[in-house]
Amino acid sequence: MNLYEKMQNDMIQAMKDKDKETLAVLRMVKGAIQLEHINSKKEINDELFIDVLSKQIKQRNESLEEFNKAKREDLSTKVSSEIQILKKYLPEQLTEEEIGKIMDEVFDKVSPTSPKDMGAIMKEITPLLKGKADMKQVSTMIKERLNNL
Repeated sequence: MNLYEKMQNDMIQAMKDKDKETLAVLRMVKGAIQLEHINSKKEINDELFIDVLSKQIKQRNESLEEFNKAKREDLSTKVSSEIQILKKYLPEQLTEEEIGKIMDEVFDKVSPTSPKDMGAIMKEITPLLKGKADMKQVSTMIKERLNNL
């Protein structure tokens, strides 16, 4: 069973359980996945599912920051619970140590000489870490390492 089918089964279960919050979040994600499927003409598979889910989580994290700045506890609580629901469908996130090992391999392969090589490194590392790590954090780690060359 792929992730999309799992989400659809969870939607049905949320309907049966009358879990309105989970149902609303899953319906939003399903709509976003179908929209991306139509727009990009890609087959709905785990890769597309993870891409869309990552974007949804990123949007909610940005909203969460804004709500916290505005001291809107009611909205930040709602968005936090939505993020937790969505994270259930992402692959297990890698630790900083695991990300570091993958970075070492990519740095050995690319052999960067200056911060100008950031694009080449991101091109190599993105397929390896997409959906498994916060790419913003990965980008920051790479910048730090490139500045120390």
